Amino acid sequence: MKSKEHWENIYATKATDAVSWYQEHAELSLRLIRETGVPLDSAIIDVGGGASTLVDDLLRSGFQNVSVLDLSAAALEATQKRLGPDAKRVTWLEADITQAPLPVNAYGVWHDRAVFHFLTEADQRVAYVKAVLCSVKPGGHVIVATFAQDGPTQCSGLPVVRYSADELHDEFGDHFVLLRHDKEQHPTPFGTVQQFVYCYCRKTDSGTS
Repeated sequence: MKSKEHWENIYATKATDAVSWYQEHAELSLRLIRETGVPLDSAIIDVGGGASTLVDDLLRSGFQNVSVLDLSAAALEATQKRLGPDAKRVTWLEADITQAPLPVNAYGVWHDRAVFHFLTEADQRVAYVKAVLCSVKPGGHVIVATFAQDGPTQCSGLPVVRYSADELHDEFGDHFVLLRHDKEQHPTPFGTVQQFVYCYCRKTDSGTS
């Protein structure tokens, strides 16, 4: 089964609050985005945020230029239904982040919780980082969360790569300055706990090429 088919099947057969990565509120992500200090009209992209509630809280917080990208149309549609009329305030992108034609120097904040760790092949990770380099403004903010070294070895039946903060930052390279990192114990709807690591970086001016 191809990756897109896998995720379409997940969201077609499971409620969005019945998957292991569900958060009623993405509190750490929201706090990190707020702490960037970007203005409310700064462009923010949530990569893999199809069924996430982060977009709800970003809109409630006053952010006015939010894009949500996901491989799954079903995930995007679920969130659009949940938001109702507010869905018109969001840019929806159905795409594979390793292939998506994103605009150049467009985003002040790039956020990804739990996509990057599914990129088990080196060429996938290289393509992802190139997308960040292309589309995030010089001086822009990059927040990426993956399973930590003591996190699960797979998710939704797929293998993942686990990271320490330094290992995750190393994947992005010298164009990104690591400002802080955090650990999160994520309680799943099934009563288990998953360990995540969050890295918050700033893209340097030299990383625009």
